[in-house]
Amino acid sequence: MSALAHVFEAAGLSTVVLASMKEVAERINPPRTLYCEFPLGRPLGRPDDVELQRDVLLRAFGLLEASGSVLETYPLVIESDEQPLSCSIPPRFDASLPPAIDEAQGLRAAYDRSLERRGKTNVGRAIDADTVVDALRVLDTWASGEPWTEHALPGKLTIAVCHDIRAYYTEAALELANGPTPGGRSVEAWFHDETEAGKTILAARAELKRQDAPFPFWFYMTPGHR
Repeated sequence: MSALAHVFEAAGLSTVVLASMKEVAERINPPRTLYCEFPLGRPLGRPDDVELQRDVLLRAFGLLEASGSVLETYPLVIESDEQPLSCSIPPRFDASLPPAIDEAQGLRAAYDRSLERRGKTNVGRAIDADTVVDALRVLDTWASGEPWTEHALPGKLTIAVCHDIRAYYTEAALELANGPTPGGRSVEAWFHDETEAGKTILAARAELKRQDAPFPFWFYMTPGHR
């Protein structure tokens, strides 16, 4: 939305962006931005809270009077109320392997059960399930500080590869999950905060940034707020 705002402004349309990720808004710098620290997917705040949603919109429309670039922060912070994902990851099997690789291999049986039950998978934008381990091996190498230019990532596009790894983990996890089906944000939090693959992607992303890799190449490996 931040990038589209520039397109609309160039066509003569005034815009206000309701931003959920402040870092993205700061980098792309749309003309008028109201940053709302709300759960992703809820740009106006709590469902059915008409008074709050009206106030958010009034503050956003008020920015139309601003001259020059402006980024304001809405004064209320709303924490996510989604139930966390409860999933028992198989224990380590081969301690000689990097943790993320051993973990991904341990989840393969659950992923295969999910594929058989559902008959479809979200893995496949850049790599397939058989290539997840190869991709994690490269990401682990990047995370350790090796020059990223010397180790090619299967699938090449980091955003698509990381999507496929996360989809592989999500589909396996939902076969192992305890309790009700969790929301998408809680699955994202589980993947990045609790799995070795998620931690490896975050570490690789930070290392690519340190090595001055192109911004789109590393930034979109994870959701922008991370």
